[in-house]
Amino acid sequence: MNPRQATTEARPARWLYRACAVVVASMARVWFRFRAEGVEHVPPTGPVILASNHVSFADPPLIGCALPRGIYFLARKSLFDIPGLGWIIRQLNAVPVDRDGGGGAGLKTVLDRLAAGEGILLFPEGTRSPDGTLKPARAGIGLTVIKSDAPVIPVCVVGGFEAWGRHHAWPRPRRITVIFGAPMDFAALRAESRHCGKERLKAIYQEVADTLMASIDRLGKRGP
Repeated sequence: MNPRQATTEARPARWLYRACAVVVASMARVWFRFRAEGVEHVPPTGPVILASNHVSFADPPLIGCALPRGIYFLARKSLFDIPGLGWIIRQLNAVPVDRDGGGGAGLKTVLDRLAAGEGILLFPEGTRSPDGTLKPARAGIGLTVIKSDAPVIPVCVVGGFEAWGRHHAWPRPRRITVIFGAPMDFAALRAESRHCGKERLKAIYQEVADTLMASIDRLGKRGP
C-alpha cells in the first residue's frame, strides 16, 4: 500500500472536523473578536505547509477554523492513548508524533500527509512561547520544507498570548487575529540541496528556518 492510499483510508470524518470548525469560529468571534486575514493566500486544494508562531493553546483550532479546507495538526503520541480523547483528536485531523515531532518518524508523518495532497500546520519554534515573543526556529522546519515540494505559507497569530498564553488557565476576552502571508519561494534552495555537501545542507535547513521566522515576524509587526 502506498502512502497516498494509506492516508486516504486513514482520513477522519470530515463532517466532524467541519462541524467543530464552525463551532470554534462562532465562539471565537464572540469571545476573542476573532478574525483572519490573507486566507486567499492558502491554496484551496493540494499540499501546503503552514508555518506559524505558537503563543496560545488556541493556535491550532483558530488557524484551522479560519480556512475552508481541512488542515492536519501534529499531536503528542501519548494523547492518542487516552480513552475517548485519542478518537476525538484523530477525527479532528491530529496525527501522532513523538513529543517534539522530530526524528525520522515525525518527518515521515508530515511528508506522507503532503504526498497525499493534504495541508499541515507546523510550529517552527517547536513549543509555545513562554512570553509571547518569537523564539529561534528549529532546523527541523527547514528539513521538512526542503524535503517537500509543497507551497509554504507563513502564519502569524496576533493577540493569542494575551488571550490564552501558557500561563493562563482560562481564555480571556482579548482580540486574536490570524494573518496568512503570501507563499514563500524556496525553489533555489531546494534545487541546491540536491547537490550540495552535508555542511551546506545543514546551513540550508537553518537558512530556511530563519527566513520563515523573519517572515512571521514581519506579519506580526504589520499587525491586524
